[in-house]
Amino acid sequence: MTATEGTYAQWLSQAQLAEERLTPEQRGLLQAAFAFRQRCGDDYYSNRLLSHFLLHCDARLKVAQIARLVGISRPTASHQQGVSSKQAIQAAHHRLAGRPHGKLLPRYAGPIAEFILTHADATRYDILDFIARTWDVRVSTVALHHFCKKFGLDRATRAAATTPQPSAARLPAEPRPRATVPPSQPVPLPPPPFSRRGPSTRGRSS
Repeated sequence: MTATEGTYAQWLSQAQLAEERLTPEQRGLLQAAFAFRQRCGDDYYSNRLLSHFLLHCDARLKVAQIARLVGISRPTASHQQGVSSKQAIQAAHHRLAGRPHGKLLPRYAGPIAEFILTHADATRYDILDFIARTWDVRVSTVALHHFCKKFGLDRATRAAATTPQPSAARLPAEPRPRATVPPSQPVPLPPPPFSRRGPSTRGRSS
């Protein structure tokens, strides 16, 4: 049951919210949200705008309760918590713009890289809009992610490339081994010269 098909109390009931447990501020906020649903309907754009507002207006409601109020899944509502208003509108626009067509060609890498470098805060939807304006090509966010990763244009690769790497500490050079000189061998003395005296005459008779 949606807000356009029943009363305010029924809308709260299908979201498992007890009206008596709501604070006065929450009661007034949800009554305004119900009036928005009654007036604008429960189409994708209206659901996206209302869910984005309830998730970011400090309503003190659980994400699962907001998801049931708007009629979206709990993971989808949780994912939208970290999305800016601009991204929410861009996502809705791309969701309803039709199926992706065309293909990202390698020659697009240069202009896309230049766009990313000159628009540091560009979101993936900004890049998709740039691609659509430049080449009249519509692609999905998944295709864009794979393309950027292939050419090193994704955030993780760019962050790693610009982060200075710590230089390896130089280890002290090991002392070169000293050449060992073998101990000098004693030079043998030359043999004594032969005696030039004649044969001994000791023992001869005169």
